[in-house]
Amino acid sequence: MRFSVLIRLCPVLVAALCGQARAQPVVTLASLEWPPYAGAQLPERGLSTATLARIFQAAGYTLEVKFYPWARAVAAARHKPAVMGYFPEYDAAEVRRHFICSDPIGHGPLGLAQRKGQRLRWREVSDLAAYRVGVVQDYVNNYQLDRNIAEDRQRFDPAPDDGRNLLKLASGSIDLAVIDQNVFHYLLRHDSLVRHIGQRLEMNPRLLETKTLHVCFKPGRDGERLATIVNHGLKILRQDAR
Repeated sequence: MRFSVLIRLCPVLVAALCGQARAQPVVTLASLEWPPYAGAQLPERGLSTATLARIFQAAGYTLEVKFYPWARAVAAARHKPAVMGYFPEYDAAEVRRHFICSDPIGHGPLGLAQRKGQRLRWREVSDLAAYRVGVVQDYVNNYQLDRNIAEDRQRFDPAPDDGRNLLKLASGSIDLAVIDQNVFHYLLRHDSLVRHIGQRLEMNPRLLETKTLHVCFKPGRDGERLATIVNHGLKILRQDAR
């Protein structure tokens, strides 16, 4: 009886082992809740995540994304051996000192949210020194703005995320909030905490700049290999789009 059971089980075990052998290798990246680009509850986990998942799948990999608050996402990419990188990140010299950045996986219009009726006008980033500007802690922003903040030439107030930055703006504790325009419109439509203040806020018509979005990989051979895979996949996607 036991021998016959073993005979029946052997094909099942062999099939399971073969399935494991054929399983795709996994690439683990860190990200944050930053809709519409990334988020655990978004369709396809966000626009940036969907792009990367398609690229890695075509290359024979499975993409696993672990979502953290932003500072923890960056720290996980730097210090957790299983996490090979993080996304989406703006390009910056400070970032490239610690990571290998892919080609752009998308673009984000970085601007300033304001209260309706403020009619704030500015031409140069230095003009913003007249206002208290809200930023998200540990985000890369506009280079000149970040430099002015670091050199104590710009009044600023940090917030843990974009949603709470907008709440501070609506309450009047800051004059402007640095935010991606697409994130701003998404939060006003979908975020339960921000939606009720949406009628009081708008984007300033002048953008700080249009930023490129990147995947940032750990330095080393594995990071270089994964960046090459992403860059090659992006070229194919651009060709298909044409």
